Amino acid sequence: MALISKKKLVFPISEKLRSYLVKYGREAGFPIHYKDLLRYSSSIPLYDFKGNDTLWETVFFNESDREEIHYNVKKIYAILKAEGDISVMKHLYVDRIDLCVYGNTQPYRVRIVNRINDNFDYFYVKNADASRVYGLELEHLLSPNRISYLVHENTLIEEHIAGIPGEMFMKQHIHDSLLNPIRLAKEFVKFNERCFVRLLGDMHSSNFVIDVTPDFEETHYRIRAIDFDQQSYEGKKSIYLPQYFKENNALIQLGIKHITSESMVQYQREERALIANRLKSSSKEIEDILRSMEQDKISTPENIAHLKIDLAKHYKNEKFLSCKNMGAILRESLEQVIKR
Repeated sequence: MALISKKKLVFPISEKLRSYLVKYGREAGFPIHYKDLLRYSSSIPLYDFKGNDTLWETVFFNESDREEIHYNVKKIYAILKAEGDISVMKHLYVDRIDLCVYGNTQPYRVRIVNRINDNFDYFYVKNADASRVYGLELEHLLSPNRISYLVHENTLIEEHIAGIPGEMFMKQHIHDSLLNPIRLAKEFVKFNERCFVRLLGDMHSSNFVIDVTPDFEETHYRIRAIDFDQQSYEGKKSIYLPQYFKENNALIQLGIKHITSESMVQYQREERALIANRLKSSSKEIEDILRSMEQDKISTPENIAHLKIDLAKHYKNEKFLSCKNMGAILRESLEQVIKR
């Protein structure tokens, strides 16, 4: 079982990371920042369509602030989705701004609606944490998923990642007669491998979604991380393996029932081969992000010391023992993919 013992520390954006973000177009000027949304005057609990408390609160602003804040929030959406083309704002309005009251970083979620067809979209406004930024960028470079996010000063803007929350999927859909258990179990194995190789931790069922795509013959599944705060932070190897979280038991049992050990090894090798190809195709970006991580503080000395010992034992590779920081440990982890 994987257990996280303490609340994760928040690390500021370093000068080196800021340079990376500027170089690759992730830094952009915003008309409004996280601290501006703290000016809300009141809030009410947000309930889902079944009347359950979502643990989010819808916030409201004074009349004098609301128009300006809503206009600037729409401008951020235009920067995120249309490279700043404000003509897309003409038919948009801000339906809600919600605050997550239970999360470590207390993010805001903005719901944007198209007035013409009632189509809606979300994005998030958060305090920028270096761990999360590294996690987002590594997800963009090393997973099958593209990620849209932007940073300015101490504010992080993230797109919404669509899918059925893992916890909800396991409660409501895991016994669906149309479920393809082998395909879903295979995707969990591959997701498990991706997280471990690139050291993304804390992937229990509340921190990922399942994207379901019906095809003409079969249904395809993609498990996508939605929380990146635990990128290269924890010291225990098990934290980077979703298979060790009790919250994921329904998916784990699916794999035990439907996948042989030989098939599991095959899927792990397939995923490592795909990661190796992504490493080659994005070699310049990967090298730059690793250099930034190697000069950054994104974990504690205790976690670094513990993890490098764990991985040295796992891979039977003493090179891990000479790693001085999490960036170096991640570099060595990725080296294992290329070597194999």
